[in-house]
Amino acid sequence: MTGNRKLAAILAADVVGYSRLASADEDRTLARLRALRSDLIDPTIAVHNGRVIKRTGDGALVEFRSVVDAVRCAIEVQNAMVERNAGVPPGRRIEFRIGIHLGDVVEESDGDLMGDGVNIASRLEGIAAPGAICLSEDAYRQVKARLDLSVSDLGSTQLKNIADPIRVYSLQVGAAAPAKATTTSEFVTSRPVTALPPKLSIAVLPFANMSGDAEQEYFADGISEDTITALSKLSQLFVIARNSSFTFKGKNVNVQEVGRNLGVRYVLEGSVRKSGNRVRITAQLIDATTGGHLWAERFDRDLTDIFAVQDDVTQHIVGALALNL
Repeated sequence: MTGNRKLAAILAADVVGYSRLASADEDRTLARLRALRSDLIDPTIAVHNGRVIKRTGDGALVEFRSVVDAVRCAIEVQNAMVERNAGVPPGRRIEFRIGIHLGDVVEESDGDLMGDGVNIASRLEGIAAPGAICLSEDAYRQVKARLDLSVSDLGSTQLKNIADPIRVYSLQVGAAAPAKATTTSEFVTSRPVTALPPKLSIAVLPFANMSGDAEQEYFADGISEDTITALSKLSQLFVIARNSSFTFKGKNVNVQEVGRNLGVRYVLEGSVRKSGNRVRITAQLIDATTGGHLWAERFDRDLTDIFAVQDDVTQHIVGALALNL
């Protein structure tokens, strides 16, 4: 079977030291990686018109329409990881290394890509330092006049299983370690490391069902989901997706640890309790960096219309959060 040849911008990425992280705490590492994919990586790829070719366990191969899109996507992801890793012990941080190449590829009938274009991008990722982005000369030529980049010329580099040496450029963000290859100039960071997660960032934990009535579980989840949806409409607020925050459902968690794991400044938690035809809902807004309560409220409502109750309570919570944040 013969595929179609084309020129493509290929981005290859993986997690630094994934095996070590997984062996130390596999469940937590997988949960954090899933959260990053759903909340950060996949949305950022989509915004920059990327297409995920394949996932490789802890990494991915992505095709872009242009090198400019690929580099912008990589910069956004790496800068976001600097913020999310602030305050996390070095041994528990999830850090990505990324390689980008513009080259000839073969597209199979199932959409998979093969060829030197893919192989070179993968090898570039392999020599990138944690938190850095390595570009081939072909890729760098496409973006050097279009993007304001601070790069290091790593010179002509022999990549594993690639016949001819390739000139490599390294783009650094945040405060990543130096590249594995010998550099010819100093890195210039494009963004300072922050001491805290993004100021306007929040995770809504699943509201606890305190009534002992299993049928009220969906009501408690509905309050949480409606609040997440409403908060997401505030353009200036970064909100963790439901799939990520609901990994803590039914668990006795430490709010500060939740903040570190999800990379957020604030956490909203609450509970639902039903008695007869009445329901009591409590909600608390907590600063995940200090553990201190910023706002709390209790809502008592009749259950004559369950959706009206959800809408009423959600509106009050969102209004209070918007005011406090």
